[in-house]
Amino acid sequence: MRLKGKLIKWDDEKAFGFIVPNGGGDHVFIHKSAFSNRRRTPQIKDIITFSITKDKQGRYCADEATFSGEKLKKKQAKSVSKFSIYLSVIFLVLMMAALVIGRMPINLVLLYLGGSTLTFILYAYDKSKAKRGAWRTPESTLHLFALAGGWPGAAIAQQTLRHKSQKKEFRFVFWLTVIANFCALAWLMSSNGEQLMNIFK
Repeated sequence: MRLKGKLIKWDDEKAFGFIVPNGGGDHVFIHKSAFSNRRRTPQIKDIITFSITKDKQGRYCADEATFSGEKLKKKQAKSVSKFSIYLSVIFLVLMMAALVIGRMPINLVLLYLGGSTLTFILYAYDKSKAKRGAWRTPESTLHLFALAGGWPGAAIAQQTLRHKSQKKEFRFVFWLTVIANFCALAWLMSSNGEQLMNIFK
């Protein structure tokens, strides 16, 4: 439901203010991030059309706000990268196939399967903390789990949970952990890494 009201207070430094709805009622808190047009500076007496939502503390506030005469631009849903999911699934399937034909030690396969499951859970837990505004899991920890063999779970979690899937710096480091995993696995399967591979048998 869309409501309309007048901006009666605005703090430009803190980027928030209050709207009094047409027809009266409690004043509605609004942050600048709620405006679809963030290039325009809100002014006292601006007529605002908005929706009502709740913040992380459960308090009511304005959202999807537009100035008088503007149309609401709906946010496009973030697309899911199927490449990351397909790569992860194919990798794990190939690991299982290599195990069946005797080309891969079971402990190494279990390391990837267990690590991926644990990393997926870690991503899910971190996203739940982000929604609650709680203390977050360090990005270095997420990368460490990916580097230790949990990258397939991390890749699937990023896309299915929509967590850490847009931050370019994080994604860059993540893909470095994937490349490092492929390089390490290729070396283990070569004659040079044969002795170390025996540890996983």
